[in-house]
Amino acid sequence: MNDLSGFTTEQSQKIQKNRERVIDSIGKNMDLYGITLSIGHLYGYMYFNNGPVTLDELSKTMGMSKTSMSTGVRTLMDLKMIDKVWGKGTRKDLYEVEPDWYQNFSDFFSIKWRKAVEGNMNALNKSLVELRHMKKEYEESPELQAVLEADEAKIAHAMDYYKWLLRLIEAMETGKIFELIPKEPREPASQEAGRTEHDGRE
Repeated sequence: MNDLSGFTTEQSQKIQKNRERVIDSIGKNMDLYGITLSIGHLYGYMYFNNGPVTLDELSKTMGMSKTSMSTGVRTLMDLKMIDKVWGKGTRKDLYEVEPDWYQNFSDFFSIKWRKAVEGNMNALNKSLVELRHMKKEYEESPELQAVLEADEAKIAHAMDYYKWLLRLIEAMETGKIFELIPKEPREPASQEAGRTEHDGRE
């Protein structure tokens, strides 16, 4: 966080304390979704940093080894939460946070959900094929046919859910989700702060 050099020590410490509170909340929130706390803190730090940073700078600031830092950066890049950017006058890789949390949410869940849904649908399809083979093989057993048909109906119901989930994922990937649930309108920081203070007095 390289934008505090012009302030007094007290001012810098207060700003830093506030930022650390937010960074910790970001880390805890990401931890709920399977991303380690340290990687969440890494994103939070980069979110407040003024400009792109190198792995060396991140490692020094976060107190993590370069190997651990590289793993964290790679995870955030895979989730499309940070980007590798070009920097004039340096040969080192530079990384910059994607500050759009709406897009981060869409990318995170669409990546995670699509992978899970496709794997689950493959398993269900395999079971459906086996069930249908059994139905042909044991056509003369009404009791077994009834069991197989009941199982097939349950799997078909599960498939309908996964098809719906794919449509939700596509809506997130294309941005159509924001037509259904619009993003919150941004207020000027001064107005938002004043409203927050007023709400707190009530």
